[in-house]
Amino acid sequence: MFNKSNFKEWFNRYKYPEIAATSAALASSQFSLIFDGLTTAYLITFSEYFAFYGVILYMAYQKLVENNRFLNKKTSLTEIVLLVKNLVLEFGYPAILDFFVIRPFCMYWMPILTGNYVAGIILGKITADSFFYSLAIVNYELIKRKR
Repeated sequence: MFNKSNFKEWFNRYKYPEIAATSAALASSQFSLIFDGLTTAYLITFSEYFAFYGVILYMAYQKLVENNRFLNKKTSLTEIVLLVKNLVLEFGYPAILDFFVIRPFCMYWMPILTGNYVAGIILGKITADSFFYSLAIVNYELIKRKR
């Protein structure tokens, strides 16, 4: 299940959404100048999610449209609903757990534990991502096997 080609596939699937999410996290971490640590942690989490899922949805939709164009057919509403369903299955419970517990916890505590705000945000992001991707990748592979 976990080999070099799988890693390359996962890397290619998640690299652009992750770049967007990381950029959003670092940019929104500036809210710490205005809000307290916990509020900032949730703002960072929300901005990461908005960026990540925006890019994931866009990429998945573009791939669907390109495949249909190659097959010389139009993209149907049923296909779009199936695409969204598969994304919910892939990211559903990992996203809920991550959004409400793991990521805010990491974004709040890592800057405190490291004593360096920027390093703490980056370490918090890496820690939260490790939990999130370990769950999401398992779901992704299960969805692929069902196809």
